[in-house]
Amino acid sequence: MARKRPRGTPPTLQQVWISGIVAAVIAVAAIVVKSEFDRHEVMHHSSLVTWITVPVLLISGIYAVGRLADGMGRFLARRTLEAAAAIVRLVATGVGYLLVLIAVFELLGVSLAHLIIGFGLAGVVLGIAAQQSLGNIFASLVLLFARPFSVGEHIRVRSGTIGVVDAWVLGIGLTYVTLQTEDGLLKVPNSVVLASGIGKLDTPPHRLP
Repeated sequence: MARKRPRGTPPTLQQVWISGIVAAVIAVAAIVVKSEFDRHEVMHHSSLVTWITVPVLLISGIYAVGRLADGMGRFLARRTLEAAAAIVRLVATGVGYLLVLIAVFELLGVSLAHLIIGFGLAGVVLGIAAQQSLGNIFASLVLLFARPFSVGEHIRVRSGTIGVVDAWVLGIGLTYVTLQTEDGLLKVPNSVVLASGIGKLDTPPHRLP
């Protein structure tokens, strides 16, 4: 007999994947049902089907995106890629919500061409407004995959912005790299670190990061 999960205990990774996949299947089923009714031109039930399938798609789609994004984040976090897990979770959530929103508007009969134009204009405006933040996020991806340094290493950073800094790397986040310097903690934007010259230093045996 399987043991019940105690209350307050977070679900396992397997449970997260299963619940996310089930919710995604329900969302896809809602789309298929609406498409079949439209294809057979069952007009006298069209409004009823629309107002049933749209809430089902919206609720199950949002739940599926949250679960699947969480599952991907946990999977990467298990492999000691905490910063990469946070980035993947963020990107997967944003893309997933966008797809659910497009599907909902499609079921409601809103023109997909108009949606693409609207999302494109909104994306340009948001991109300009959040240029610096987006630059730091993309820089974190490059730092994580290029790996010029790792957490716990002793490095020297040469930058026109912060000068020459010798420090220990404490963490690589979505927007900042956290460094331990002689003067204390220093959070440097990822874009600044990416544009800097970086060299690894030998860590003195009597010093810890």
